[in-house]
Amino acid sequence: MNHLALIEKTQSLIAAGDISGAEAALVELADTQGDNALVEVLAQLPAKDVLAVIREYDSSKDSIINLMLTPEQFARAVVIEKQYRDLTRSHLRGMMNGIIFRAGADPVEFLSAIGDLEGGSEALADYFDEKWSRVEAFARTGSFDAADDDGDIVDEEDLRNNAWARPKIDRDDVADQDWMEMAWLLRYEMPDLFIEMLLVLRAKAQAFELGQDAPPSASDDGKVETRDTDLGRTTPAAIDPDEESAI
Repeated sequence: MNHLALIEKTQSLIAAGDISGAEAALVELADTQGDNALVEVLAQLPAKDVLAVIREYDSSKDSIINLMLTPEQFARAVVIEKQYRDLTRSHLRGMMNGIIFRAGADPVEFLSAIGDLEGGSEALADYFDEKWSRVEAFARTGSFDAADDDGDIVDEEDLRNNAWARPKIDRDDVADQDWMEMAWLLRYEMPDLFIEMLLVLRAKAQAFELGQDAPPSASDDGKVETRDTDLGRTTPAAIDPDEESAI
């Protein structure tokens, strides 16, 4: 099967809701024609189709597709993941952890690619959504231990003035390939992006506390229910409808 035909088949399977079938077709391509062929096809697939496959990341098994994604391809998928109505962010955290911390990868390259795109800091804030208080404590004290935090909010100017402060904890101490290590990398390797993300996270937390966060059903912003997508059966047609087809 030539690459154009494979792209058409993959997009048709995704449009029909057969995400597992689309993934299998891409894996078969790598098995029969090699990794370079898969790289070429992934480069031609729209970000929404790449996302439909990789957001179903299963940490219990290796995925050749996740291994072949470039930081730029992954970033384009990450920034549109919010268009799925996944209030738990479990898919976002799973695919970010699995791909950014994959063997042989440079996490900073992936985070840089995300930060370079509009919506990148928002996507990172979504990733840390459930850990807001501990990330805030880390920003203020350099420790994830809430007992070390006096609760005072450090303003943006002070955050930037202390952006290159010496780490209080080593990366090895939080090398969990999860949110703690991600926060450490952002703060000490990419402080500007960390601050941008934290400001978004603060705004989200404040809106929630003030009761300004409307339920998804009250604000139709193009997001879709993920009861089916969480089972890998479909992908939201609403994602980036103006995005050009790869064909």
